[in-house]
Amino acid sequence: MVKLFTPLAEPDVARLKIYDEVEIFGKVYAGRDAVLPKLVQLISDGSLRNRGIELEGSVVFHTAVSPAGIGPTSSNKAEIESSIPALSAAGVKVHLGKGALSLETLEALQKYGAVYAVTPPVSALLTSKVRSQRVVAFPEEGMEALYELVVDGLPAIIAIAHGESIFAHCEGVREVGGGGWCGGDRS
Repeated sequence: MVKLFTPLAEPDVARLKIYDEVEIFGKVYAGRDAVLPKLVQLISDGSLRNRGIELEGSVVFHTAVSPAGIGPTSSNKAEIESSIPALSAAGVKVHLGKGALSLETLEALQKYGAVYAVTPPVSALLTSKVRSQRVVAFPEEGMEALYELVVDGLPAIIAIAHGESIFAHCEGVREVGGGGWCGGDRS
């Protein structure tokens, strides 16, 4: 098990390989299809830091935060997957969600030295790893607002790293490795 502490440094990410099991400690941003495009807009506007959001070395978990807990949503939804290149360019090092991603996203992750990790949809386990939470942007989105979570041992598996993908056998993803699973959906 690889322990990752946020904010992550380049060497932390460079050593990760597909199928590595990781535990994440520290601050994680939680957002999904309602807020990630808005976050990209803040980057484009240059107003990200005005909100106190620091993406360098960060982890973005594709989830909402509700009274029932947290759990990954499909990362290959258009609004989420299209945000990954810009967020990676802005310093996000780990994108955490579920499902296969496109070849274009795999290439963007490689270009910006970021990785994609998947976590099983087990809300109770994941919620038990959250030590604190607060809304940092877009409160009008309710449980889909952008949250900052402090986590202690959030489990995940590296799914895309350095041009390789555990989803290599899935349609539209480069065939660079064997095994893996496609998982998730585009709904």
